Amino acid sequence: MGYFPIGAIVDSFKMETHEAIKKAASMGIEGLQIYCTKGIHAPENFSKEDRRELLNFAKGHGLKFSAICGDLGGGGFTHPELNPEKIEKSKRIIDMCADLETGVVTTHIGVVPEDKNHERYKILQEACHELAMYADSVGAKFAIETGPERSIVLKEFLDSLGSTGVSVNLDPANLVMVTGDDPVQAVYNLQKYIVHTHAKDGVKLLDVGPEIVYRVVHPVPEEFQGKKFYQEVPLGQGSVDFPAYLAALKDIGYKGFLTIERECGEDPAADIGIAVEHLKKSMAGL
Repeated sequence: MGYFPIGAIVDSFKMETHEAIKKAASMGIEGLQIYCTKGIHAPENFSKEDRRELLNFAKGHGLKFSAICGDLGGGGFTHPELNPEKIEKSKRIIDMCADLETGVVTTHIGVVPEDKNHERYKILQEACHELAMYADSVGAKFAIETGPERSIVLKEFLDSLGSTGVSVNLDPANLVMVTGDDPVQAVYNLQKYIVHTHAKDGVKLLDVGPEIVYRVVHPVPEEFQGKKFYQEVPLGQGSVDFPAYLAALKDIGYKGFLTIERECGEDPAADIGIAVEHLKKSMAGL
């Protein structure tokens, strides 16, 4: 299809899983990412037999799994009293990689503070160090999605873990929508850690700190209550310069998936089709 294989998040189609897989295949998409945090695909509900059936169904339509989404929400790993349970569930999601023949689980861990002496920094370090060691032990990657902090802050945090078991799922839209960070520079800052990417676009509407956007600050200051901080838009209609971004990925030697994520819109399947065509066009000059 192009220099990079194109994938899509199954859940973005807003269809039953098997129907979404068939739709993805009809678009020429090569890879799938699937949420495995709750419902029928949560590790406690998704038996090995069912995992095998889904994998074989995907393969039968010419697709593979690029990654699993293991984002448990609720502030990620910023609340130490909740972390033992969240870490254990994250390990069970990591275990699913072998069954779905992928090596990547993507997640949000919470906002990494710029101040390395902040209490939250140590809390996130402890949780991510444990998950990095576990991912290393089973040959998988637990990939933090970019966006809640500037890429240089995330790089320094990852450097502090002493392992690439916790790596990066680079989402360029989150960077431009939240911190106003440059996705091209993020590629170079995080190149050691990038194992998966999301293809998404958006625009920043208000210049506020990520702690407010992600509601780490409670309560949200009155002047920001009810405000919209960013807008996700179809690929090619936002602030991400995809030709430059993809050229940077090529420059660092990345060869993995561009996995389309569409979290809103009235016709997400149509928007995914637009994204496929935009990515093909953007890759044409590589």
